Parts: sequence; C-alpha cells; structure tokens
Amino acid sequence: MTSVVQISDPHFGTERAPVVDALVELVRGLAPELVVLSGDVTQRARPREFAAAATFVKELAVPRVLAIPGNHDIALFDVVTRLSRPYAGFRSVFGDELEPTFSGPDCLALGVKTTRRYRHVNGEISDTQRDRVAARLRTAAPGQVRLVVVHQPVVVPRASEEKNVAHGHAAAITAWAAAGADVILGGHIHLPFIVPLHELRPELPRHLWAVNAGTAVSSRTRYDAGNSVNVLLIGGAQRGPRCTIQEFTYLNAQVGFSRRSSVELALGPRDASAVG
Repeated sequence: MTSVVQISDPHFGTERAPVVDALVELVRGLAPELVVLSGDVTQRARPREFAAAATFVKELAVPRVLAIPGNHDIALFDVVTRLSRPYAGFRSVFGDELEPTFSGPDCLALGVKTTRRYRHVNGEISDTQRDRVAARLRTAAPGQVRLVVVHQPVVVPRASEEKNVAHGHAAAITAWAAAGADVILGGHIHLPFIVPLHELRPELPRHLWAVNAGTAVSSRTRYDAGNSVNVLLIGGAQRGPRCTIQEFTYLNAQVGFSRRSSVELALGPRDASAVG
C-alpha cells in the first residue's frame, strides 16, 4: 500500500498559521510515501514566501515531495525576473526539475508544468508534454496506478470555471487515457472535486478520473469550499490495482483536518458495452 497526500494552492504569504500546524500534524500522522504539491506554493513568488514553503516542507518530514509550479509561483510585478528567470524562486526550494516523477511499486506519478511565463493565469499542455507523458505512461509496471499531476485542471465541474481549463486539455486526455493513465491531479481553482472523464468522453478506452484539491492552508478560500487536501490510498489486490481518494477538510484549531469523504475509483479498461 502506498499513500500519497495531495497539497495544492497553499499560497504561502496568505497562509493561516493554525491550518498550517494542523496540516503538518495530519501529514506526520499519515506518514505518506509521497507528498504531491500541485502548484501555487506561494502568493507572489517572493523570497520570504518560498522560505516559508521550504520550512513547511521540512516540517512534513516525508521521504519524497513531487512539486510543480503554479502561475502564482512566477513573479508577477518583477518583469525582469518573470522574463529571464521565471522559476528561480521555485527552483531555490524544489530544485531544477520542474516536471519531476515518482515511481514506486504501486504508483507512478508524473509532473507536468502547465504554467507559462507569458500566461498570467491560464495554463497549457503542449504537444511535446502530451507525447512525453504518454510515452512514460506506457512504460509503467502492470501493478502501478498511474497519476499525472497538473496545476490548471483538465476539466471543471461548473461552466463558470471553463476559463481555467488548461489549453490543450482535450488532446492530452485522449493521449493519456490511451497510454494508460488512471488519475489526473489538479488544483488552481481552490475547489475540490472528482470527475469521471470516461463518462464525459465515452470514447475513452479506460476509466480516467480528474481529481482536484482545494487550497490547503490559504485564507483565499472559496465561499463554498474551505481548506482541504486529498489523500490517495493506492495498493494492489487480486482484482488489480486500487485507488481510494479521501478528502480531508479543516474544521477548527481544536479538531484540525477531518476526513470528509472517501471514494474508491474504478480503474482499468472500461466494459466494452459501455464504450460509445
């Protein structure tokens, strides 16, 4: 069994100290093999914000962190830095690899940098990224649940959020499903959700899920969603790989994070009769 904690959009610089403390306590208690940081680690890509993020990651005391940048991790007002060294601050904490990978007995996770210095908010999945990820997915071991990590989501649950969907998402979904992807993890809109992409796209040959996380510790919560993180429980079984998504939401300083829901995902090829 492999456990993965997805933390998205902490926006250090706007963090709530009690929520940060509660999240550190939760992660230490869960002791996951992997923490996924799916972007917007900082609010304005300032050095002190990245320093706070570095302290937070150290306090989690996990063996591996897979982090990708979000649009807020690129300097907005420092035009020179944005054009010449857009990810300098992010690299100072997480290293030079902006599209990291993780491979374990039960899980393969592939990071995709959907941010662009020439796009302030919108994201993009290029043809090169799409094909690179598809090629790596095809090399996954049979028992691995295959995760793709993006910042801007590939789908949203509300029409009002369509502007936040990553450019190139449709072709990416098609290619990654064909290559064996199981779950696409995203963030960006501070709204947790699980969407079965195979129901929206009946032509997809296998189950493929879009799983989004809310903002983990920021005060920039939505009116209908507070601070939350996702926990993925991944493991093999006689009937094949399994993945359960648990959403943990912050209640208060006394309770901390509490499990709000638990959903086991159907994985693998779809029933032939259900395909268009």
